[in-house]
Amino acid sequence: MEAAYYKRGSDQVIQCQLCPHHCHIREGETGFCRTRKNEDGTLLALNYGQCTSLALDPIEKKPFRYFHPGSQILSTGSWGCNLTCTFCQNWRISQGSPSWQELSPRRAAHLARSLKERDNIGLAYTYNEPSVTYEWIRDTAPLIREAGLYNVIVTNGYIEDSPLQSLLPLIDAWNIDLKSWSDDYYRRICQGTLSPVLHTIEKAAAVSHVEVTCLILPGVNDNPEDMVSLASWLASIRPDIPLHITRYFPRYHCTLPPTPIETLKTLQQIACQYLSHVHMGNV
Repeated sequence: MEAAYYKRGSDQVIQCQLCPHHCHIREGETGFCRTRKNEDGTLLALNYGQCTSLALDPIEKKPFRYFHPGSQILSTGSWGCNLTCTFCQNWRISQGSPSWQELSPRRAAHLARSLKERDNIGLAYTYNEPSVTYEWIRDTAPLIREAGLYNVIVTNGYIEDSPLQSLLPLIDAWNIDLKSWSDDYYRRICQGTLSPVLHTIEKAAAVSHVEVTCLILPGVNDNPEDMVSLASWLASIRPDIPLHITRYFPRYHCTLPPTPIETLKTLQQIACQYLSHVHMGNV
């Protein structure tokens, strides 16, 4: 599948414009996320329709606490990511080369529709970073809507404005990771930057249901002053945005001990001074 959002430069170098990395991709090479390849001057979306994970999950697992609680949602993931978080819990599909099965947009819509009798309310784009499967979501989401179902996305929010604007009318609910209030954290731990994520939260919250997740690493992003900044900024958009303060466990390249629950409680108490709905996760 030809990728969206790119422009050709000189010497057959392509600049991808899907996310803020703006990768310059030479002939035969792939970009940072590994899902986009320059082949004969055309940018290809390598993971289109390649499904690595598929499950009927409780909506609370995404996590959503205030979007059709008690329901189920068919959840699908592919492979690849445009961040490289050292603590990634799904690193085998986000950073690895997992096995996959083909899942066309029509097949995904058929599966979602067939599971209505099991309380399925739609399709969640999740597990790996869904924005790097942009073209598949673009083709699948309208079919989900036609079936009278919802589109839900669980994302790191690291996406450029133009593709974001194209996704906004298609997505009914967003859970967006706000991994830290520190841009330095994003650069060191994730190889990204903070400001595009804030932009995504602002734009999505203006038109859709949004919940935000912050995974807390002990001694890394558990500064109470940062939580004051993070929570007060969310409240400036809407004080009823739910915030999930989530416990970390050792994964991938990160061997820190699990987050103390007392740390989460302290941060929850701080965030509750600004936000109406603050929940601890992974406890």
